[in-house]
Amino acid sequence: MPDHPDMSPPGTLWIVATPIGNLDDLSPRAADTLGRVAVVAAEDTRTSRRLFGDRQAPEMVSLHEHNEAVACARLVERLGQGADVALVSDAGTPLVSDPGYRLVAAAHDAGIAVRTVPGPCAAIAALSVAGLPSDRFWFEGFLPARAGQRQSRLEALAHMPATMIFYAPARDLPVIVADMSITLGPDRMATLARELTKIHETVHRAPVADLAQWIADDANQQRGEAVLVVAGNPDPAPAVNPEALARELARELPPSRAAKLLARLTGMNRKEAWAKVERGE
Repeated sequence: MPDHPDMSPPGTLWIVATPIGNLDDLSPRAADTLGRVAVVAAEDTRTSRRLFGDRQAPEMVSLHEHNEAVACARLVERLGQGADVALVSDAGTPLVSDPGYRLVAAAHDAGIAVRTVPGPCAAIAALSVAGLPSDRFWFEGFLPARAGQRQSRLEALAHMPATMIFYAPARDLPVIVADMSITLGPDRMATLARELTKIHETVHRAPVADLAQWIADDANQQRGEAVLVVAGNPDPAPAVNPEALARELARELPPSRAAKLLARLTGMNRKEAWAKVERGE
């Protein structure tokens, strides 16, 4: 006979996609799942309560980047006691530029079933309307806020052959797209998908330089949330981006050591490598 005959089997952790704007995009299965679980873990519980309308919401638990470790332990404990838990994002599919993977990993480690209720995702929605190659794509998410770090990251991506997907607050679009025009090239094709599924949805496809000007000329395009889908580089990518590498080596190493490594990794001569390190290119 078991030592604990009344012990409940573990619950299930449900990863539930929610609308990215239009609440009518909540699937019947998602609504049913959210109505049956004992606990809903959400980044912002106030935002997620809107999913229930006039219905009674279950217990809501906040899970965000600042409390994830503690919240995960408590949620796994509840799951172990037999409670079903749903993890939702403020908008779209959980874990895509949102916290949550630690909870999923902890549930797997504890032998708890993890199931998905798929649905909206801003990145995939934007890719589907971008008119750019979609057989391979790179999801970058949010670029660094600091100008120097953002430019360095774009330089590192300049030779990426796959279509690239970026998230951005629309207010930052003017500087981000201007940086892309300089770093990726003014003729690189890109699509802005802003406020997807909402009243003021925008989908606009143009070369990066033209897109930058279009955004600068229309203040309305600098409101809300945006996804930028940018074409990859059709030319073969070098194994190393020399400019980005020179900058990083110069930050971390003495000049002579940085130049030596740069020359070794890129094949350029020592004199050219030394010049790049000195300029911090």
